Amino acid sequence: MNFKQLSKQISTLCLLSATLTCTLFSPLQAATPQHGISMYGDLKYPPGFEHFDYVNSDAPKGGSISEDALGTFDSFNSFIIKGAAADGIGLIYDSLLTKAQDEPFSLYGLLAESLEVADDRSWIIFNLNAKARFSDGQPVTAEDVVYTFKLLREQGAPFYQSYYRDISNVEALSPQRVKFSFSASENRELAMIVGEVSILPKHYWESRDFSKPGLDIPLGSGPYLIDSFDAGRTITYQRNPDYWGKDLAVNRGRFNFGTIRYDYYKDGNVALEAFKGGEYDFRQETSSKQWATGYTGAVFDEGKIITRNLVHENPTGMQAFILNTRKPYFSDARVREALAYAFDFEWTNQNIFYNAYTRTNSFFSNSEMAATELPTEKELKILEPIRNLVPPEVYTTVYKAPSTNGEGNIRGQLRTALRLLKSAGWELKNGLLLGPDGKQMTFEILLIQPAFERVVAPFARNLERMGVKPTIRIIDASQYINRVRSFDFDIIVSGFGQSTSPGNEQREFWHSSTADLQGSRNLIGIKNPAVDYLVDQIIQAPDREQLVLSTRALDRVLQWNHYVIPQYHINSYRIAYWDKLDFPDIRPKYSLGFDTWWVKPEKMEP
Repeated sequence: MNFKQLSKQISTLCLLSATLTCTLFSPLQAATPQHGISMYGDLKYPPGFEHFDYVNSDAPKGGSISEDALGTFDSFNSFIIKGAAADGIGLIYDSLLTKAQDEPFSLYGLLAESLEVADDRSWIIFNLNAKARFSDGQPVTAEDVVYTFKLLREQGAPFYQSYYRDISNVEALSPQRVKFSFSASENRELAMIVGEVSILPKHYWESRDFSKPGLDIPLGSGPYLIDSFDAGRTITYQRNPDYWGKDLAVNRGRFNFGTIRYDYYKDGNVALEAFKGGEYDFRQETSSKQWATGYTGAVFDEGKIITRNLVHENPTGMQAFILNTRKPYFSDARVREALAYAFDFEWTNQNIFYNAYTRTNSFFSNSEMAATELPTEKELKILEPIRNLVPPEVYTTVYKAPSTNGEGNIRGQLRTALRLLKSAGWELKNGLLLGPDGKQMTFEILLIQPAFERVVAPFARNLERMGVKPTIRIIDASQYINRVRSFDFDIIVSGFGQSTSPGNEQREFWHSSTADLQGSRNLIGIKNPAVDYLVDQIIQAPDREQLVLSTRALDRVLQWNHYVIPQYHINSYRIAYWDKLDFPDIRPKYSLGFDTWWVKPEKMEP
């Protein structure tokens, strides 16, 4: 079956499904108001619950904390692709619903005190809380919700256009009642994810240019306000004493800090030294070297700074060398596969990472969605329509990234790589890897973090042994963001984070429709009908079992197309904090839950 045949078949099925939906379900059907919604199955928390289990409902309020941020910022608008938005800006906004961090994917009322949803999820109605207010005292209304989605889809980042493209209509039924209608009722997730969007005030934005970044302080309805800032250097948020939602069950025991400050640093090493010197209070470490060697000294010995390794149950996704398939070199899967043999993870883990990491083989690592065994009969049924469009290994072999004994001798790896490259028209002559045009393979590995050069340098040296001429280039945050958004790169180090319930975001990562959309998250540039088909299967999955099976199928197709060179992951949070901070005895399964922490009363400044 070719691409056109597959597309026609899928379109016919979708049309038939839509016809049946219209026949079986009336748009005027009644629905019972409910306090929350789950992707599949029941809600953990019943109507009238007092608070989430993982909070301290009596947590003290007040005190100040500070965190670090890398790079710079020049905007308070995180909804567009222009500019670098300030860290923590989401603190000033509320959404219709909020997520429970101890359930895979369940949402409870925030701005919306209740919701009504069609049995087939072809529409959802949100009933807004009459007490909901923006920080200027104006009520949050259905018109604000309608305006938000119109603004985001027309002027927001490309992500919003693809993520919400199945919304057919948003209408205000009354000042406190708003209805979303969907063109694809098979998209079960969409009725939920519209509830996670930050709601913007119409009366603030309708007289301003939303498409331009800037440092005018925006208006929100969330628990914090922007208190002060020094552009590119620091920003401070203050807990809003008049926050309308402070007594809601979903907020009880959360948002306890009186002020939150983010200090910006250009270099991670400098930031760590500042932390040890007491310049800020909380740090989440991403460098295994720093974690193994940098957290020493009197402040640690005396217990002033506490370090912890907190295991979590979140999918760790895929961190990798991202190959831009828009570039001629990387359009051939054999070339992409060959280059992976130059990355010696085992040597890197032993000599650079202090054996802190696990090799990543799946785009959905650390989750039940990872394809770690051969496909079952049920999964094969999902894969059957695309059999002629994917590598045969999808059906016969479990993917494993190239591995070594860790001794640094990868001659066998390089020989395998050169055989693959030769089959793709490349040949090693006089130490140079030459293509059919007689030119040497050369490309740039673009980095934003200087500390990552130590990881990339050994990879580059192995590439040179294959006759490739790689260059490593480190640029500042603004340049990096602009180049990645415009797909102006050969190879970058990046990742694709995953949730416990994959859905519409998969379209943004892998679907053909986003490959040429600048600013999208389809960094690889994938245009593959088989991938498009499997993304639709995930979005339309009728239950958890089908979601898992469809995601595993997608994982296999992504793996065997060798779109990335997988790196590594860790299933824990490495955190350090000054002893002024405390947190609940029960931690959420799917989050660090930093918004449940507090400052010890005896450590609060007078």
